[in-house]
Amino acid sequence: MNEFYIIRHGQTDYNKNRIVQGSGIDSDLNEVGRMQALQFYNFYKNIKFDFIITSALKRSWQTVEPFILEHHVPFKKTHLINEISWGVHEGRSGNLQMKEDYDNMIREWSMGNYDARLEQAESAQELITRCSKFVDMLRTISYQRVLICTHGRTLRCLMCIMKGQNMHEMENYDHHNTGLFLARYADYKFEFIKENDISHRV
Repeated sequence: MNEFYIIRHGQTDYNKNRIVQGSGIDSDLNEVGRMQALQFYNFYKNIKFDFIITSALKRSWQTVEPFILEHHVPFKKTHLINEISWGVHEGRSGNLQMKEDYDNMIREWSMGNYDARLEQAESAQELITRCSKFVDMLRTISYQRVLICTHGRTLRCLMCIMKGQNMHEMENYDHHNTGLFLARYADYKFEFIKENDISHRV
């Protein structure tokens, strides 16, 4: 049996100020985000992780950096679990037009049009393709206990793939900064023990 501890990165100033990030914004954790990362580390530091996987973006690997530095856990960065690209929305605060564009795209996804996208952005299908490659890798990984740090929309996509759900179910998953999704893999299927758990944030 394998265990996968999957978390969203800690808070950034973009999160705090409600500015769109996406894969094109390589932001750092802010003070709150670093505190959230430390809270997660202190709560789970006695778990013996065999391997750590993060996205290629700084906010992801900064969140799990204490495990790497303090316990010398081997780690890998991969673009496969980068956040989705939100195209021209990235780096901008939300406005009514952006909300309308986003809502229209989500509506298209809910009807199965996963090729819908914002201007200059990734489509859901492109996100699904790379996340599916990542999940295929998890199915064959030799490490028994793996810590994974990724991003909100990517996490929603991973949940649907790992549970075998239709992709329009993505909108049903909430995700807090450093919220934990704990999955066990046995008999060729994933079973989730925790979803978006933030009990470490006390």
